[in-house]
Amino acid sequence: MAERADFDIIIVGGGLSGGLLAWLLKQRRPGLNLRLLERDATLGGNHTWSFFESDLSAAEARAIAPLVTSSWPGYRVHFPGYERELTTGYHSIASQHFHAVVAATLGDDAILGADVMAVAADHVTLASGAVLRAPCVIDARGAQPSPFLALGFQKFLGLELRLAAPHRQRLPIIMDATVPQDNGYRFVYTLPLSADRILIEDTYYSDDASLSMDALRARITDYAQRQGWTIAEIVRTEHGVLPIILAGDMERYLALQTEGAPRIGLAAAFFHPTTGYSLPDATHVAMLLADHAEAGALTSAGVSARLLAHAKTIWRERGYFRLLNRMMFRAGHPRERYTILQRFYRLDTALVQRFYAARLTWSDRLRLVIGKPPVPLRSALGCLSEARMLKRHNNA
Repeated sequence: MAERADFDIIIVGGGLSGGLLAWLLKQRRPGLNLRLLERDATLGGNHTWSFFESDLSAAEARAIAPLVTSSWPGYRVHFPGYERELTTGYHSIASQHFHAVVAATLGDDAILGADVMAVAADHVTLASGAVLRAPCVIDARGAQPSPFLALGFQKFLGLELRLAAPHRQRLPIIMDATVPQDNGYRFVYTLPLSADRILIEDTYYSDDASLSMDALRARITDYAQRQGWTIAEIVRTEHGVLPIILAGDMERYLALQTEGAPRIGLAAAFFHPTTGYSLPDATHVAMLLADHAEAGALTSAGVSARLLAHAKTIWRERGYFRLLNRMMFRAGHPRERYTILQRFYRLDTALVQRFYAARLTWSDRLRLVIGKPPVPLRSALGCLSEARMLKRHNNA
């Protein structure tokens, strides 16, 4: 006789991907016996997730609308030789609000401070020795190192500041690359949250994952001062290291989806391969699985099959982005990487939108590489082979 299941579904990890999935499932199927296990005291951690309006379908945008904390009608980019304002809507979700909304919906179904020792396809073992069982277990615990991926990194330190006077910045500046270049491609990202509150992130497209917190904090303070802003208070600090995929072995990496509990989020490479943005992919996957849940009983095998098909599709579709990443990280000189983005932002707005949504057409792909190459041609040719790049990366 099969052992009794304690729950219909267990989701391990209450960050963006796990929390969003649990929240949507509970709305779609209120009677679902669900448990969300999170090791920390809050859901979502300490993050600000942003996305472009064109990243999501209308249905997806409606689904996550209650989570959105800030919206703007456009954004700006600044480069040493070029500035531009784009009219694509831009939105952000603050993790504190994410926690409040998701926790209110889940109630006792969200278990905080859960110390998980092991995750399997049909059960979760806690540090206490307790075993929780379900026919469907989903692992949303975040990225794990893998020999089947070669990565660069987008890393950042962000300070949310209250200023002594209004900053007068109307729109987000998602790239200010007029700052001195260092440790790869450096830019400053600013979100105007209210008249006197602003989030400033010092960000790097870098070959390594290290962060010097004190140095970056000083750079942010210096940046604020050069804008004429006086800092009254540091409200909050956040930092992160986002993976940027250069190359991978698809078959071996995606085989992880067939071993144990199916994975979502960063561990399944569900993020934009060039920008590291994870919210659009987290939304796509949560909606996919919520639709799957409405069709019948949830099982790990059924979810794994859905996720594997989705992962194979986007891996194939996003090969071009990995090629662009290899050119930026391996063919372009670190201090000159900003010229690649400066050239990119001169292109048509619709193409920029499709790039961020990871939906490039074949003509878009051609348009991105025609003309004067942004990196040395010989170096670019050396980046064409994904398999060779992965081999070099693992032998380094």
